[in-house]
Amino acid sequence: MKPILSVLFLFCVLTMNSLAEETILDIGSRRELFVDRFLTGALDNAELKLHTPQLMPAVTPARPHGHYATVLKSDRGYQFYYRGDTKPGNHWKKGWEQYHEGEVTLYAESSDAIHWTLPHLGIYPDRPTFPQGNVVLMNEFLVNHNFTPFIDTRPGVSESEKYKALGGLAYQPNQHLEVKQRRGPGGLKAFVSPDGIHWKPLQEEPVIPEEWGKYFDSQNYAFWSESEQTYVCYFRRFIKGYRGIARTTSQDFLHWTPLVEMHANLPNEHLYTACTQPYFRAPHIYFALPTRFMAKRGAATDILFMSTRGSAQFDREFTQSYIRPGIGQDGWANRANYAAIGIHQTGPAEMSFFLTGGRRYVTRLDGIASVNAPLDGGTLVTKSLTFAGDELEINYSTSAAGQILVELQDTSGNPLPGFSLADCEPIFGDHIARIVKWKQGSDVSSLSGKPVRLRFVMQDADLYALKFNQRK
Repeated sequence: MKPILSVLFLFCVLTMNSLAEETILDIGSRRELFVDRFLTGALDNAELKLHTPQLMPAVTPARPHGHYATVLKSDRGYQFYYRGDTKPGNHWKKGWEQYHEGEVTLYAESSDAIHWTLPHLGIYPDRPTFPQGNVVLMNEFLVNHNFTPFIDTRPGVSESEKYKALGGLAYQPNQHLEVKQRRGPGGLKAFVSPDGIHWKPLQEEPVIPEEWGKYFDSQNYAFWSESEQTYVCYFRRFIKGYRGIARTTSQDFLHWTPLVEMHANLPNEHLYTACTQPYFRAPHIYFALPTRFMAKRGAATDILFMSTRGSAQFDREFTQSYIRPGIGQDGWANRANYAAIGIHQTGPAEMSFFLTGGRRYVTRLDGIASVNAPLDGGTLVTKSLTFAGDELEINYSTSAAGQILVELQDTSGNPLPGFSLADCEPIFGDHIARIVKWKQGSDVSSLSGKPVRLRFVMQDADLYALKFNQRK
């Protein structure tokens, strides 16, 4: 066989083997969002689009504020944790030890995430700096700089440890050695609580060593991962001279696996916080709202959006800013923009998250990003997948002139009988949960567990998410 024919023959064999070994995604009945290209097989005149959230007006009384904030949702309502100081206007340049000695963790509550109260907790003696008495933790050196709680959803967790938290810093090399000798090593310490208000150390020693952090001076968030069945922590670390993100896991919240650097930074990019958390409507997808730090522009900051699916590296589908500093000087001040931990549903069709100063932003449920097509039409074809369920639900929006048609195909791209574009009832409007129907109805149970592809033909429309429901 001539050399060129041999090459062509080998290419054809490899191509056929590749097609034969195509990975079939099993999405079960999970909600899948278009924040990455996990489902995306082919786009024709369509694109993944990042949507801009809406800043909501300020309310009176003033909202709680402070760096490294966390907002949890529990049977008490919304719980807001943020940093305060016993000496107003205190700064580390006035003395590193006294600065961190004076840090405290403050607490606010709300029934709607809009109007907040500062409850008098009576945990610590009243002091003029905090007349409302809303201090949940103080006298914990370094820990209050970035104390970050979460509600532990691990099955079987003790009620006395329903809430957990990490907090702490690492000493910089060859600095504050006398302080370290008196105070003990840095690192991330673990705390537990039955109600998110009364806290105690899980143990006296740090659970994540200071050598990992360089220097943990950020918000280091942990959570129980339903999809990975382990505790996960994303924390701040210097990586090749840039502020970056690392990750570690644990089965007991005491012993943690060796760190893995996430390599999320683009060239010459500082990521000041990780702010990585499971998305509450699709917890197998973690959302991250890191702060991008521009050291040479007056330490200006903005907020990015990234995602990851468990142990995989972050997806940087969208490299542009998700939230810009805004008009005016306040947003362009030194480190003026940090996203809080916590994305929560605050209305039938909206979810909220918070920034420094208690600013609240809203977007539609699942509405971080979408597959977007113009009025002249575009197409999305998913990768081959299997599902479990008997109806297809989509989260979508169209213009008055737009529409969406959905076709179910075999893995070769052939329309399946009864589920072709011609059979689909045109979809238009704006719904968080719309069931797709064809002439024969919405029942797709005959295809459950079988490899299929989904084809969406769209005009002036956004597709945010899809999910197969189990009605029976």
